[in-house]
Amino acid sequence: MMAAMDEERGSAKRDRLARMTRILALLNAHPDGMKPAEIAHRVDSSVRTVYRDLRSIEGELNMPLWSEGGRWGVDAEAFLPPLKLTRSEAMAVVLSARLMVRYADTYDPDLAASFEKLAAILPAALREHVDRSLDALSRRPTDEAFSRHVHLLTQAWAERRVVAFDYDPAPYAPEAAPRTARVRPYLIEPSLWTHALYLIGWDETRDAIRTFKVERIRDVSLTPDPFPPPEQAILDRMFELAWDIIADQEPVEVVLRFSAAVASRVREARWHPTERVEIEPDGSLTWRATVAGTIEIRLWILSWGDDVEVLSPAALRDDVGRTHARAAGRYELAGARP
Repeated sequence: MMAAMDEERGSAKRDRLARMTRILALLNAHPDGMKPAEIAHRVDSSVRTVYRDLRSIEGELNMPLWSEGGRWGVDAEAFLPPLKLTRSEAMAVVLSARLMVRYADTYDPDLAASFEKLAAILPAALREHVDRSLDALSRRPTDEAFSRHVHLLTQAWAERRVVAFDYDPAPYAPEAAPRTARVRPYLIEPSLWTHALYLIGWDETRDAIRTFKVERIRDVSLTPDPFPPPEQAILDRMFELAWDIIADQEPVEVVLRFSAAVASRVREARWHPTERVEIEPDGSLTWRATVAGTIEIRLWILSWGDDVEVLSPAALRDDVGRTHARAAGRYELAGARP
């Protein structure tokens, strides 16, 4: 008799768990929520039992639910579908994540959490590599304000809601003043050159697409105002001319001459979608591309030292020339010191 009762109780628990799992799956598939009567019909149960299961999901499983206007739903960030990767796919994700670790200057709890979840499904050798990455990441300083801003901007991007924030001017533009912006987030992108994160979207206060460095964003607030998805063509063109991140500047044709000593190295990579190269009789290389402004490509040009000469535009040639002259002056002064 006791064995039969234990078996019956075990069966009831399994049925209850299966029912709660189905309810969670239903709520996850209906981001706008469902009425308990609708849920009861789908899981073949009573409305009273569904209410009890919903409270158990919150209380026992610690799954964040919401209830509004007679509808129940699960928090959009509560869980995502399970991840299934082949070994090659897992390796690709690990390499991408490693790039993020090398890019990150501070400890990012969300990045660390994604590593931990990824490690659980990887072969031992890859898992050990991820663990070492986590150890390195954990020793970096934290930036709670930055993480909070990224969280709010990501939520606004995912939910297509306008954000409002204060924005500090760039150090290279001291004449600019801090301002307030209302932005429709289109993309959040990391920069290879500055190791920073950027928000790209439609700035309603300027009526144009603008790029914002997240580190200079202050006092982010998520508004209730929705916005329609951007046209795919806009997103496709977003980075056609950008050298790295900045895509909201006027197009400029840049012409460079690389010395014969580095010409082969320049040809080993395609640096920009619009680039055109030509080998000269003396072995040097003429390089042309049309880019969005010269702010970002300037750093790349300077990284080649005296192995590159700017032929045009004239303003960029003068800027790079003055930069090298100032650097040469510093080295001459250093050499003259006793």
